[in-house]
Amino acid sequence: MEQNLSEILLVEDSPGDARLTIFALQSAQVANRVVHLKDGDEALEYIFATGSFAKRSIVNTPIIILLDLKMPKVNGIEVLKRIKSDESTKNIPVIIFTSSQVENDAKICYHLGANSFVVKPFEYDKFEEIIKEISSYWLFINYFPPK
Repeated sequence: MEQNLSEILLVEDSPGDARLTIFALQSAQVANRVVHLKDGDEALEYIFATGSFAKRSIVNTPIIILLDLKMPKVNGIEVLKRIKSDESTKNIPVIIFTSSQVENDAKICYHLGANSFVVKPFEYDKFEEIIKEISSYWLFINYFPPK
């Protein structure tokens, strides 16, 4: 199956975790463009083409969103809520990729429509392996209907 070369949206406030994620995606030979945003407010502007991203076409939605929960300005739960409550974005797969092991966070995220909840491992090898598995499933195995 041909890979959709749409972009991957990475919403992550930790520069270290963002670098590791991008590096792991590159080592998994993911050809998709990765857009890294540092907080929930910036993510919402990007997704809905407002504010500093007002000139971006809202039609060009990311193929997947890797979303951290604990972020400044607007947290990941609020971002997820907005994405999944809007008709134009609710079908974008959102993978929660977080350090949180709080059971209630997972329950809330699934209730709001998260497609997956993944806890970041602390060891780099496991971190890289998880990113490879996520990208393999969502970009190569999962079927996306035409837009």
